[in-house]
Amino acid sequence: MPAKQATSTIPIVVAALGNLTAFGLSENDLRRPTGNLTGIMPYVRGLPAKQLEIARQIVPGAQKVGIVNDTSDIKAAPQWDEINATAAKLEIKIVGADVQRTEDVEPTFRRLKAEHVDVVIVLQANFLLLDRAQIAAAAAATRLPTLYGHRELVDAGGLISYGIDLRACNYRAATYVYKILKGTPVADLPFEFPTRLDLVVNLRTAKALGLTVPDMLLARADEVIE
Repeated sequence: MPAKQATSTIPIVVAALGNLTAFGLSENDLRRPTGNLTGIMPYVRGLPAKQLEIARQIVPGAQKVGIVNDTSDIKAAPQWDEINATAAKLEIKIVGADVQRTEDVEPTFRRLKAEHVDVVIVLQANFLLLDRAQIAAAAAATRLPTLYGHRELVDAGGLISYGIDLRACNYRAATYVYKILKGTPVADLPFEFPTRLDLVVNLRTAKALGLTVPDMLLARADEVIE
């Protein structure tokens, strides 16, 4: 992390700090930071497993699930581990796909289609979020029901998402900055995890796919795009 390497004294607030271990900060006390860095940690333990369960609600009885991941992202490993552990318990076959470039998106979805996956999950990763328009378009072109870790991909035309609200993380980080500017030391600003997970459904996309979203999911949805 360049900012952390550049200074050990100027306070640093990160709105989405994916993996403390990857930054060499695993010894830090989450409740009382010992250095100059604090912020919001968007990885929520148990979230990937819940995404897999929701994917099977979208396509009941799904036995083969495609997982789109970016292994270069620091958030990749824990999500992948959870998905595989849950899939083993549910006797689901996982078909993994590593996507790190825009030109990989369309071939990846075509391959998943050729392998007859029932549903796809796109995990949380910075590149996969930035390339959301291409990913949503590829999912639509291959007619693969796809669940995403960020609601921004649903805004771009994706089917459904279940995950943290990045906007809320940014708002919360701004309060940290305000407190620091008012004199609060970093040690008094513990690392936080999001407390809210949002379920967003795009019914226009569901209709285009010829898919009926279960009433149970619609009733739970925080937002439905019609």
